[in-house]
Amino acid sequence: MRTDLFTDPVDGLDEALSAVDAFDRALVPGLLRPQPDQSAGLMALATAVAGTPLAALVAEAADKAAAGAAGEDHLVALAAARTALMGSVHDALTERVADITGRPRAGRDAPDAAPGTAADEPGANVLAAARAWLCDLARAGWQGIDHDLVAGAAPVVSAMLPDPRLRRQATLLDGFAAELAASCPGATLDRVPVRRWADLWTRALLLTLPGAARTPALSTATGRLLPLGVDVQEHATAVQAQVHAVFEPADGTEPRLVRAAVSAPKPDTVVGAGLWQLLRPRMSLLAAAGECRAMELDGMPVTDEGDLVWDDERARTGEPVDPFGTARVILSTATDPVTAPLDRHPARIAVPVLLEGYAAEDEGDGRLTFALAGHRLAVDTDRVPTAGPLTPEAVAASGACLGLLRWDAGEFVLQPLAVETTVRKKTVAVHAGAWAGGTADKVGARAEKAATDSVAVLRERAGKLLRA
Repeated sequence: MRTDLFTDPVDGLDEALSAVDAFDRALVPGLLRPQPDQSAGLMALATAVAGTPLAALVAEAADKAAAGAAGEDHLVALAAARTALMGSVHDALTERVADITGRPRAGRDAPDAAPGTAADEPGANVLAAARAWLCDLARAGWQGIDHDLVAGAAPVVSAMLPDPRLRRQATLLDGFAAELAASCPGATLDRVPVRRWADLWTRALLLTLPGAARTPALSTATGRLLPLGVDVQEHATAVQAQVHAVFEPADGTEPRLVRAAVSAPKPDTVVGAGLWQLLRPRMSLLAAAGECRAMELDGMPVTDEGDLVWDDERARTGEPVDPFGTARVILSTATDPVTAPLDRHPARIAVPVLLEGYAAEDEGDGRLTFALAGHRLAVDTDRVPTAGPLTPEAVAASGACLGLLRWDAGEFVLQPLAVETTVRKKTVAVHAGAWAGGTADKVGARAEKAATDSVAVLRERAGKLLRA
């Protein structure tokens, strides 16, 4: 592993992000009556894509927006330019990650989604309504939002939710509107999450375009799946578990990295180990990952991005496997998945890696770094879920770490998924997803019981409401 590349500058990265930041700042006061500094930010975005196929379109859009006359098409063009720049940052960083890990590189982009006809497009009218609301947001700016403006998303989301093909857009729009509503009125905000809201706005706007969210092409996977670790992402009303794994095809072709995710809505009273009760019944892979077992797949649907469309009927539990053994023997030869065009964003980078022979150093304020061969890598212990036995203390005392290499706030960071540490002179592996299939651990068992009681009470109350 090329540890020296963790901190080496990436050519063109700062320039691309500077143009994105300039545009993002222009969205803060809104584009209804742009001021000179906002116009400069718009022009910076146009300049950054000069010489590309977007150049003329974005230059016109920037001119119109600077004059306060941007229409829907102009705002879409600006969102496309911003997405292209963030995609270029993603590509540069994934190239750097490939140099760091030395793994085989797959093609840069995933093939286009399966073709469809205009008649296949779901909810064209409701998507147009969503696009109009998002354009109104850009004109008002984050400082101009109020409850009336934000409430305009509610009927759009309600119209989207009944159609399964629009759930992705509906969920994004609903979450974005909820964040904005919690910050109203925008004029009183002390701090605006400029990058985050611009990310959400851009992605939501582009996903309203015809064909943007079509179902990706699928192939099938038959062979052995070797889990590496489980990443848990929790919010107040939803939870997702994503299993990262190495897939060994039965036909003997090269192994590749794949993912399988399951999500569920949740009440805010279900936390910690109780989350597994919501997720476990939906995907047998969680139990296999928690027990460190392989799975045999037979015709499992998989996208070109390496996302398994999980079907329990197409999988059976196999023999015990050691994720650290898998990482030491196979991970270095596994091909990284490709990335769909709209998903090319640095926040989406999450590459499984194995680190050994480091020294854990406490930087103060809860910051932990791993020192390897004279170079330091920040460790994001805040991402360690409370739904498992892995703790920041175990990470700090570890000698080997299996984790996800991410890029956050201008630097590479490591999210631990599992560590090897010494307990009573024996090497012990501690996994973040160890409780996914159930546990005899006293702490985990108590948390599961508490969650069971909470869920039972909520179901009883829900039943009474339905009967009433």
